[in-house]
Amino acid sequence: MQETAADPRRWWTLALLCGAYFMVILDTAIVIVALPSIQAELGFSEQGLQWVISAYALTFAGLLLLGGRAADLLGRRRVFIAGLLLFTAASLLCGLAWSSGALLTARAVQGVGAAIMTPTALSIIATTFPEGSERNKALGIWGALGGVGATAGWVIGGPLVDGPGWEWIFFINIPLGLAALALSPVLLSESRGTLTRRSYDPAGALTITGAFVLLVYAVVEAPDAGWGDTQTLLLFAASAVSLAVFVLIESRHREPLMPVRFLRSRVRVGANLAMLVTGAVIWGLTFTLTLYGQQVLGYSALEFGLGTAVFAALVPVGSIVGQALVLRVGFRPVAVVGLLLLGAASLAFTQVSVGGSYVDDMLLGLLFLGPGLGAIFVTATVAALADVAEHQSGLASGLSNTAFQIGAALGVAIASTVAVSRSEDFLAANEGADPLVVLNEGFQSAFLACVVLAGIGVALALVLLGQRRAPGEQLEVVPAPAADQST
Repeated sequence: MQETAADPRRWWTLALLCGAYFMVILDTAIVIVALPSIQAELGFSEQGLQWVISAYALTFAGLLLLGGRAADLLGRRRVFIAGLLLFTAASLLCGLAWSSGALLTARAVQGVGAAIMTPTALSIIATTFPEGSERNKALGIWGALGGVGATAGWVIGGPLVDGPGWEWIFFINIPLGLAALALSPVLLSESRGTLTRRSYDPAGALTITGAFVLLVYAVVEAPDAGWGDTQTLLLFAASAVSLAVFVLIESRHREPLMPVRFLRSRVRVGANLAMLVTGAVIWGLTFTLTLYGQQVLGYSALEFGLGTAVFAALVPVGSIVGQALVLRVGFRPVAVVGLLLLGAASLAFTQVSVGGSYVDDMLLGLLFLGPGLGAIFVTATVAALADVAEHQSGLASGLSNTAFQIGAALGVAIASTVAVSRSEDFLAANEGADPLVVLNEGFQSAFLACVVLAGIGVALALVLLGQRRAPGEQLEVVPAPAADQST
């Protein structure tokens, strides 16, 4: 039992950290509903638009492990405040962006702030709450807030985009960030990991970030350049080489960001792969759905946001039920059900039509999507942090969140690429076709790609997520060290 377990401020500490995490995930999600407006005002192309999400997700994912390591070495409260300050400042710059390049640059900086702040927050939770039911409860609340943040953005973003303008989806972070900055010195206690050496491994952070950026860029550019084109093949090869260099660095570094031995746990690998697939499905699907709702059905941002309220309302239901079931039946069954619900939602959306409506084309998918996201998100989070030593709380939490953000970037890139490719092929075969029909064909194919991704996730969960635990058996959960998530 840790001394901090008796700290009477611990639940207020959790509220502050969850609020900051909610802001980080909200900022990934809230952009979704504003994409058509951002595209129209700043002149993004159909394929370039996905970088509004990916620029944030890739710096977030690539630097999470480094952010968690810095927290363990320099002090968790200090690093959390630094990340929060950077995130808040970058949000201001996003709202003031005057061009597509300016927005993407600010989004990348915002991702850096999130990468510093998020793993640190989860590591503070791990050192504030003792192992067992109390920590599981805290992590369940954390996971639920992440899921809610990933959905509430649609509801909050709609009125902002249709009201004062898309810039306010970023300006909304300013008062929240300033409030959190004021409360942090009061509610957070300083702590550090019990490490014997100070080593940050920046080369590891740069090579893994480079690998992800090259991979996403290759997928995005492939439809125009050609999948067998020299440029595409070189980009994929460069991504693979960068990943191999990262593994080599990690195997030889005295204090690697991600020790190779840390991935010997099959459950931990399965949890992180499930989180990656969840990120890919959710962001690929929501990216496509907002474009369908606003560009094909003609909804305003407000109408679309309010229409997704049922989704946001069901995510915490899935999280609460999922967390309770994990304690009774184990990780595998809950993860499989959650991923099957994501697949069912994606399958329902493949039936969207040009002359459709909210009830006929969107409602069923949203009813599946909410509980599915809540269940798989909290299950993958608890599984990733189970049986991890306290001094590795940064690493495990960071790895989980890295997986989610990598999935987000890949999912959006895949959905965008599939939609654009299908639309171009359809138009080539049906010259003079209705532009809305052309768009809809692409969106249907993107949703089908999400079905395939969810199916891959189910297979991975069945194979990797371990044995069924005895009913009522207590899960030992200890968040890991270096990086953190979420979107």
